[in-house]
Amino acid sequence: MADTARTPERRYGTRPTMKDVAARAGVGLKTVSRVVNGETGVTPDTERRVQEAITALGFRRNDSARILRKGRTASIGLVLEDLADPFYAPLCRAVEEVARAHGALLINGSSAEDPEREQELVLAFCARRVDGLVIVPASDDHRYLEPEIAAGIATVFVDRPAGRIDADVVLSDSFGGARDGVAHLIAHGHRRIGFIGDQPRIHTAKERLRGYRAAMAEAGLDVADAWVSLGPTEPERVRDAVVTMLDAPEPVTALFAGNNRVTVTAVKVLAQRTRKVALVGFDDFELADLLSPAVSVVAQDAVQLGRTAAEMLFRRLDGAAEAPRRVELPTRLIARGSGELRP
Repeated sequence: MADTARTPERRYGTRPTMKDVAARAGVGLKTVSRVVNGETGVTPDTERRVQEAITALGFRRNDSARILRKGRTASIGLVLEDLADPFYAPLCRAVEEVARAHGALLINGSSAEDPEREQELVLAFCARRVDGLVIVPASDDHRYLEPEIAAGIATVFVDRPAGRIDADVVLSDSFGGARDGVAHLIAHGHRRIGFIGDQPRIHTAKERLRGYRAAMAEAGLDVADAWVSLGPTEPERVRDAVVTMLDAPEPVTALFAGNNRVTVTAVKVLAQRTRKVALVGFDDFELADLLSPAVSVVAQDAVQLGRTAAEMLFRRLDGAAEAPRRVELPTRLIARGSGELRP
C-alpha cells in the first residue's frame, strides 16, 4: 500500500487551500498565512510542519487573488524599438528579471520606430490593465499618455526621454560617449572624420551628433557638410553614405558610427577597401573583438539601463511620490584597434 503521508494529495478539479494546509499541519490559518508570506512569529518546528503540509498537498499560493485585492494585475508592459535588435535583448531581459523579482509578468512589443505603432501598443497594454509601462519612445509627443498616468499607470522612459510630458527617464550619456569616441580618433591624428547616424528626429542620434561636433570644435576642426550623414540605418543607405565619404575628392580618414547597425555595415564596406580607415562605433556588438582589426566602440550598459528603469518603475508602484527623475548612465570607450589606425 502506498504511503499516503508522503504522496501529494491532489483531487482533480480542486486546489488545496490554506485551510487544508492548516488542518494537515495542526495549526491555525493565521500561522499558515505567516509561513506562506514569509512573516515572523512562527517557531522553526511549526514552520517545518507547515512546509511539509504544503509539499504533501501541492499547495500553491493564490497570487492573482491577493494582487487583485490590492488593485494590481502584476503585469507591466515594455515597448521597444525592435525586439530583434541586439542592443534591446539584454535590456528586455533585465526588465523581465526585475519584474519577476517583484512577482510581475512582462508583456512586450516592438514599435518599429513608428509613433502610431507605439501609441497603439501602449494603449493596448493599458486596456489590459498593466500596472506600469517601460517605453523606448518612437514618438515625440506623449500627451496621449496623460489620462493613463493620471489613472495610476506608472510610466518610465528608457534610452530616450518622453516628448511634451514630464516623466521618469533613464538614459545613456550619448553626448559624452560620442565626444569621447571622436576625441579618440582626433588623438590618433585624424582631422577629416565622418559621422554616420540614425534619423535626425531621434534623441540619441541628435545627442551623438552633438557630441561629434563638440569634439571637433574643441580640437579647432571645421566640419564639412559632406562629412555628416543622418537617416535610416538600413544597410543600403549606410553603405552609400560610407562610399560617398571615402570616394570624395578629400576623403575622410576616419568614421564615427552612430549605432551598432551603422557600425556593422561600415565594417563590411571597409573590409573591401585597400586603404585603411579608422572606425569607432557607438554600441558594442557581438564578435566586434574578433574582427581584424577589432572594432573600437563606445559601449553603453543595456542591462543597467533596463534594470534601472524597471527598479524606478516598481518604486513608483510602491508609492514613491517624488518629482520625475532623469538618470543618465556613463558610457565606456573600449579601444581595440580600429580606432587607433593612423591616417
